[in-house]
Amino acid sequence: MFVGMKKRVICMWFPRLASDRVLRARPVEAPFALTLKDKNAERLYCLNREAEQAGLHRGMSFADARAYCPDLVSRPARPDLDARFLTALSRWARLYAPWVGVEGADGLVLDITGTPHLFGGEAAMLADMRARAARAGLELRLGLAGTRGAAWALAHYGEGIAAPGDEAEALSPLPVAALRLEPEVSTGLERVGLRRIGDLLATARAPLSRRFGPGLLMRLDQALGRAPEALSPLAEPPHYGLRLTLPEPIGLVADVMAATARLLAPLCERLKANGAGARRLQLTLRRVDQASRQVELRLAGPMREPARILPLFERGIAEVDAGYGIDQIRLEAVTVEPLAVQQIAIGAARQEPERLDDLITRIGTRIGLENIRRFLPADSHIPERAFTLAPAAFSRPEGAWLNPRPRPLSLFPPEPIAGRGNRPPDRFRWRRMMLTTGQATGPERIAPEWWLEDEGWRAGLRDYWKVETREGRRLWLFHTPENPGWFVQGEFA
Repeated sequence: MFVGMKKRVICMWFPRLASDRVLRARPVEAPFALTLKDKNAERLYCLNREAEQAGLHRGMSFADARAYCPDLVSRPARPDLDARFLTALSRWARLYAPWVGVEGADGLVLDITGTPHLFGGEAAMLADMRARAARAGLELRLGLAGTRGAAWALAHYGEGIAAPGDEAEALSPLPVAALRLEPEVSTGLERVGLRRIGDLLATARAPLSRRFGPGLLMRLDQALGRAPEALSPLAEPPHYGLRLTLPEPIGLVADVMAATARLLAPLCERLKANGAGARRLQLTLRRVDQASRQVELRLAGPMREPARILPLFERGIAEVDAGYGIDQIRLEAVTVEPLAVQQIAIGAARQEPERLDDLITRIGTRIGLENIRRFLPADSHIPERAFTLAPAAFSRPEGAWLNPRPRPLSLFPPEPIAGRGNRPPDRFRWRRMMLTTGQATGPERIAPEWWLEDEGWRAGLRDYWKVETREGRRLWLFHTPENPGWFVQGEFA
């Protein structure tokens, strides 16, 4: 009588996931490490094999590592890109099993129950995994057992196969840390002489629970299959794409807009259900002759209101050559971003940020979103560094610019003028104009930022004056006392 199939689990551990990801694109034939800032200190985050052979280890201070290994090549770590790479590896792992989950930041767990025979057995399946990972430039360690805990232990400490029901025998020689215990629990067990999992199996359970807590026995039971442990596969990311096949070809702009509206409404509902908004939409129009034309819409902010998005497509659709007619339309949200739900009162007018985003989008479809910029305040007392230019579509406006002293409306590179002394000259020539000082306010002394290299500030300190001339010009002058000279840098309105 058939009583079921034994559960089999594989743990895939990539011990150098972060460094392997970087080295696949830009190989380095030298000790290599990724660094990550931790509590105001740069520390080694992930190393290649050459760096470990040189005596370096994870968590080591970067300064100590450079002193110990002068030829160390380093780059900043990107945990966000590592997570995306691990997600891509999970899609590759579905070649072996339909259920694939993430195990920590550098591992995957697979439920391969019923699939090893498709690859010639369990050993052949593991060999195929290793060969494919090696060709991709990835170091991979594997563990196969009947439980998730045992597979993890074998991948991290033993790298082998545990036969069904023989988890206790396979885990006995492994250290207690293989049970995924907290570091302090593992240290406490080693101090009392319990260094191997086999030592725990030979010890009474009650004293272990009283001294080290119930978590120790729970991990032990999970590894041996006495307690259940869930294996949750990664959920498929939502797909924001819809297609409409037309019974008769269409070519009028009004007809294409109507068909786009039919696709846009359910697409926005799907975005709303997932708490997201579209930043880039792509409309593909397939003609009768099988040629396709695309209309791309890049939005200034995440949107999911059909009434706001649909009019923005009109200009792009009007420029499409429909040929003998369009028989299929596909709409896809290529780029999406999280968009929180907002409370809107009944009958309330559209908010100003939404109106501004719509205006930026309309202008951006003509000249490009990157060409629409806004000024943002920067944390610097140097006049020319007190602001930055950022694309308006990918930044939010700041609050009021707090500056206790007025700044000129027009700021330009310093232009020298003739003058002596530490007060503005009574008469001076600027841009072929002879000007007379009427009123001078100042000085405001600004020191250079010594930690930054700037050719314009090599003259040292600057004493700024606001000068109102009798001819009507309101200028911003400065004097360099360390290297005497007078300059004009700005003009007030």
